Amino acid sequence: MKTKIIATLGPASSGLETMRGLAKAGVRIFRLNFSHGSADSFTEVMDNVRSLEKELGLTLTAMADLSGPKIRIGDLYKSPAHIIRGDRLVLGPEADRMEHEGGRLYLPFEDTAILKDLAKGDTVLLSDGMVELTVTSVLKPCAVELKAHNNGLITSHKGIAFPGKFFSIPALTEKDRVDLEGALKLGVDAAAMSFVQTKQDIVDLRRAMEECGRVVPIIAKMEQKAAYDNLETILDVADGLMVARGDLGVQCPLPDLPIMQKQIIDACRRRDKPVIVATQMLISMVDNPAPTRPETTDVANAILDGADVVMLSEETAIGKHPVEAVAYMARIADKAEGYGLQRSGGPLSPGGKPDPERTLAYCACLLAEQTRSAALICHTRSGTTAQRVSGRRPVAPIHALTPRAMSRHLLNFSWGVIPHHVDRDQPSHLARCQHFVEQWSGIQPGQSVVITAGQKTPGREDLHTNEVKVYYKG
Repeated sequence: MKTKIIATLGPASSGLETMRGLAKAGVRIFRLNFSHGSADSFTEVMDNVRSLEKELGLTLTAMADLSGPKIRIGDLYKSPAHIIRGDRLVLGPEADRMEHEGGRLYLPFEDTAILKDLAKGDTVLLSDGMVELTVTSVLKPCAVELKAHNNGLITSHKGIAFPGKFFSIPALTEKDRVDLEGALKLGVDAAAMSFVQTKQDIVDLRRAMEECGRVVPIIAKMEQKAAYDNLETILDVADGLMVARGDLGVQCPLPDLPIMQKQIIDACRRRDKPVIVATQMLISMVDNPAPTRPETTDVANAILDGADVVMLSEETAIGKHPVEAVAYMARIADKAEGYGLQRSGGPLSPGGKPDPERTLAYCACLLAEQTRSAALICHTRSGTTAQRVSGRRPVAPIHALTPRAMSRHLLNFSWGVIPHHVDRDQPSHLARCQHFVEQWSGIQPGQSVVITAGQKTPGREDLHTNEVKVYYKG
């Protein structure tokens, strides 16, 4: 399988045994959702990630997903809670819970300015729009009664949205800064930034990382219409994007969402930057041991459109079948990849403006195809070379060798890339690649690989990828 899978960790999946099962089923990135915990609560999880890396011989990436300025409810008495169409609920401050509950599910919500602005007939959306409610009455200036229009599942700290009402909130919150510092000390490998609106939000987050003394790759979550409008400039500074369809679908008309998803994926493909498709991909597997037909089609279409990564949220965090959900997603991905590679008829041309590095990656993929090579071996410092090769979608697996831990964990987000640590013992990039092939049991004597590496050349002080070689293992 070449498509990468993210699993969100939660009560159903944070134990070592379950995490081992998730990794064996295909997970390469574990999402730590800081909307549901602080850095201290993820200490054991991080220990598990590092332990499993050594045990399984895999690069596993821990991604901290910062809460951002999302408007959320507080702690439910019982979470998750099942909502039935026609149910009456109360939305109000925690301090008024006992006064208003009266057999109705109480949704604690502390933003009194928003509560005071609500009126009878207003729409309220929960759980990424899956639960739709209407204000039926104003109980007092800071509490309203709601009526559910459909069945659904909600949990503590779920996002709540008020379509048609707009509130100005800073992108990087004080909570995010505290969580970021704790996450970086904990050793996370990447950070996802919620509710990005402009490139400045990414710049601010990277500056905050610098102040903490450690910088990791940043995934910009596309959840706001403003982010979609500023797509290209955000891509200039982000290391990858996430199509977070839950909030994006609440902020924008639902009929627009499929096209927006495709356009975001296309923009990332033009830049060879990784893109994640997320939210409710196999949501029925929270309760059921198998997905629905539309869900399998949704996952496959995202992969065929060019997604590098697909993500599971509630399915693995609170679902009854976390490992089975990953296994199903892996099987769907495998089928979609096979069809996609057959349909493409060979490596994808870089197109666009002339770009020597992308052209070199394309040539490497063509060589691998023509020589029926067993693999592509890329030496890379920043990860860019392997990302360029990944963007061409070759049939052969891409093994990326890098001395940098940050690059290795970033490359877990790229389609078809298997990252490896390489020591600097060998004198050159090419020598390191050849040594890897000779030592690696996955290549049999007499088989060929295609190597991309960098050699110093007169007139250039920097070392960049400028060599492609067909190498036969002795």
